[in-house]
Amino acid sequence: MSEVEGITATSDTESGKMIFQTIIEDGIFRFDCSADHRNAVFPSLSFVNPKDRDAPIINGQKVPSHIPTFECVRGQQIIQIELPRGTSFYGTGEVSGKLERTGKRVFTWNTDAYGYGSGTTSLYQSHPWVLAVFPSGEALGVLADTTRRCEIDLREESTIKFVASQSYPVITFGPFQSPTDVLVSLSRAVGTVFMPPKWALGYHQCRWGYDSEARVREIAKTFRQKGMPCDVIWMDIDYMDGYRCFTFDQERFPDPKTLVAELHQAGFKAIWMLDPGIKREEGYFVYDSGSERDIWIQTADGKPFVGDVWPGPCVFPDFAQSRTRSWWADLVKDFISNGVDGIWNDMNEPAVFKTVTKTMPESNVHHGDIEFGGCQNHLHYHNVYGMLMARSTYEGMKLANENGRPFVLTRAGFIGSQRYAATWTGDNLSTWEHLHMSISMVLQLGLSGQPLSGPDIGGYVGNATPKLFGRWMAFGALFPFSRGHSETGSVDHEPWSFGEECEEVCRLALKRRYRLLPHIYTLFYMAHTRGTPVASPTFFADPKDPRLRTLENSFMLGPLLIYSSTANDLDRDQVQHVLPKGIWLDFDFEDSHPDLPALYLQGGSIIPFGPAIQHVGQAKPTDDLSLLVALDEHGKAEGFLFEDNGDGYDFTRGRYLLTTYVAELVSSVVTVKVSKTEGSWKRPKRRLHVQLLLGGYAMLDAWGIDGEEIQITVPSEDDVSKLVSMSAKQYKIRIETAKRILEVEKVTGVQGVELSKTPIELKSGVWALKVVPWIGGRIISMEHLPSGIQWFQRKDEVNGYEEYSGTEYRSAGCTEEYTVIEHDLQQAGEQESLMLEGDVGGGLVIVRQISFPKDNPNIFRIGSGIVAHKVGAGSAGSSRLVCLRVHPVFTLLHPTESYVYFTSIDGSKHEVWPESGQETKYEGDLRPNGEWMLVDRSLGLGLTNRFKISEVYKCLIHWGTGTVNLELWSEDRPVSKELPLRISHEYEVRRIA
Repeated sequence: MSEVEGITATSDTESGKMIFQTIIEDGIFRFDCSADHRNAVFPSLSFVNPKDRDAPIINGQKVPSHIPTFECVRGQQIIQIELPRGTSFYGTGEVSGKLERTGKRVFTWNTDAYGYGSGTTSLYQSHPWVLAVFPSGEALGVLADTTRRCEIDLREESTIKFVASQSYPVITFGPFQSPTDVLVSLSRAVGTVFMPPKWALGYHQCRWGYDSEARVREIAKTFRQKGMPCDVIWMDIDYMDGYRCFTFDQERFPDPKTLVAELHQAGFKAIWMLDPGIKREEGYFVYDSGSERDIWIQTADGKPFVGDVWPGPCVFPDFAQSRTRSWWADLVKDFISNGVDGIWNDMNEPAVFKTVTKTMPESNVHHGDIEFGGCQNHLHYHNVYGMLMARSTYEGMKLANENGRPFVLTRAGFIGSQRYAATWTGDNLSTWEHLHMSISMVLQLGLSGQPLSGPDIGGYVGNATPKLFGRWMAFGALFPFSRGHSETGSVDHEPWSFGEECEEVCRLALKRRYRLLPHIYTLFYMAHTRGTPVASPTFFADPKDPRLRTLENSFMLGPLLIYSSTANDLDRDQVQHVLPKGIWLDFDFEDSHPDLPALYLQGGSIIPFGPAIQHVGQAKPTDDLSLLVALDEHGKAEGFLFEDNGDGYDFTRGRYLLTTYVAELVSSVVTVKVSKTEGSWKRPKRRLHVQLLLGGYAMLDAWGIDGEEIQITVPSEDDVSKLVSMSAKQYKIRIETAKRILEVEKVTGVQGVELSKTPIELKSGVWALKVVPWIGGRIISMEHLPSGIQWFQRKDEVNGYEEYSGTEYRSAGCTEEYTVIEHDLQQAGEQESLMLEGDVGGGLVIVRQISFPKDNPNIFRIGSGIVAHKVGAGSAGSSRLVCLRVHPVFTLLHPTESYVYFTSIDGSKHEVWPESGQETKYEGDLRPNGEWMLVDRSLGLGLTNRFKISEVYKCLIHWGTGTVNLELWSEDRPVSKELPLRISHEYEVRRIA
């Protein structure tokens, strides 16, 4: 069914209601601005079958309940959908920050976002998709089917807004009865997750720094010696010869086949990294063969584009071409012969060093296949580059072994990438904030069609602490994809690296994962065949309940609810557990610990589990099988178990066993039996252990033979009450006697000031800042709350806002430990202020005050000075030559749309763009006249920095990779107690036309 609405058009604008068609199945609608727009759109790269998007069905009975409106202005197509008041928004793919996306805005532009923060608006993947949950619990999914940069604006209550270059269709799914129904419907369009080999659902250990075969062997040996379950060891770029893909360093990795054979013998698989950047070097077989086939991405003038990455100058395969994908797949096929079990595609946004945009020019040319849109510039293919690379890698692995399931991990992706690869949440930080965010990030990816994801457990950037690492592993071990990873130069991040107490928590957590693998594997079979989620937010248990919609420290694996504390000062039992309505029974594996999550099983459910094995290959079909049973209010329960060979594709030909178990209470007897089976796989001869949960960690159990009825007699209410009371006492003893992870995160600073490793937070109604006194007193986070924009978010040790005491880069002042002199929540004329002091040697200190003035809440102010506290007698009361150098490094959310604007003292006006060069200095009358502004045209915002001309002798603009610093320099002179150096300045965000 289709409908034509009135369209208003002027010479340069067009607006109205969109027209629609039913596609794929009843309840899925395609909307276009007009018939002409429908004919002008590019082919779909998100749909598993692009023709499905373009082929209306004629027997649809439903009509859309919410019709989008559109406005086309200067080549931009603006879509708005108004939904019922009180609607909650989720999805938007790989995004940081809060679980509920209401009030947020993101931009789909795949970005190498190293050290990202909660306010970063573009990460490594693009999912122009929103899941809307109505107050009634019904849900609607909305997809803007464009590969171009797309703004997803959810700041207006109950309104979805997309902005991208025209023309593109909008696809809606529903409204359906539940969010799960929407995700199942979405999978009909964009496909389901590939079926992972079972070993890929074990624990993975990775580090940039396993730089030799000897080190890899040592890591593998230690896992087995310590009884720490693990299935996979990963090789980062350390293994390559000069970072050349498809090569091995002959000194450090001389015999990869033998290494992998030894790993296999010990029960490990090996995964190796491949990046897209191919070293431009004649004689290097990959470069030579690609050049012969002319498959590199080209510049606008037809030459191969060259950009710097790890190997130096590199060229990049044009994966939009089928012949490039075939070439890459053949390389992967040959690479697999070295014993490669899986492949890790990194840097495939694509990331390019030494550029402001962090990627290649949008004017670069891809000679894409006609079915992808043909020959287009990089703007069209940028967001799908990573997905197309992952597809090529996946297809190469299938060529190498048609009887094995490929396992590919990709950093960059697009909606639909789940058909080819798993993903992880990129270069996160070893902080409590990132530990907390990792739950929401994994859930958002699942709500956007990608169920196989997880974070770098422990954090990639920086050093974890014992408690942080143990707590992260505790629930990270239950994420769909579970991998520990860290960067070179940080402390070791293996599960045994943080002391005996942390090691034991990690061991318990990983044993839990391996016990629950039968359940997790079953969830992935359901996700692969039906499109259901693996990990889901707690509100999925009751979408009508508004209490559950913002919960961020719990998640569900099917009917299994996992509750953890993500706060460093609270154990799991000190956090309120908000449970959905109905029956939720708590249990453990006699392994409860204050740092492990609490586990609840929903009434009416049965989940399978097995023994705590060391690796997937250790399990046998004849091992004892266990069932956890939680009856509902009617005394019934149901659950599923999927079994097959754990690899290969026999399951697609019926060689599997899907068992439905049911339990029912009749006259004080619970009977557990098989009610239904699918598949031709013969049921193994094994014992079945049934555990009937009673609550309070109490349970009744019985043994039998799998496939036969097993009965459990339920005692009287009084006896059950005694059992529950006794189990609760035993649980309490386990918690009280557990060896807790020691808290080593606090140190005592000078003058008795305690410095916490948690950043100091300063907040007004407009600004939220985070300051780390222990490393240069730097500001690492600067979020403008009304716009939701994070102007910088960097790791503790580098960038953000810092100050130097000399003209040299990173001179004294930027790394020293600062003392907190005052932290007043309120004082005269100020809402909140923080005063810091850092010793820079020679009797000098940098004093810095950060404050929010009461009379103007839109700004925050920084007053800094180099002050002489004690200068030597031989110096005549004056210090060495010093210069106060203010050095903030701002993140460019839209590098090609950002510039610096100011009017000089002499009246000349300046627009300084990244193309003007890496560094520009302004002195004398060319200095800004007390004010300059960093403008982002995409956001329509400008960050204004005001300062006193009398204090600033030089201004400097330096463009970096996705960054810009706007430096203020004082004069260069000695200081005394009477003549300090000072710079006072302030920041404010303005809207621009």
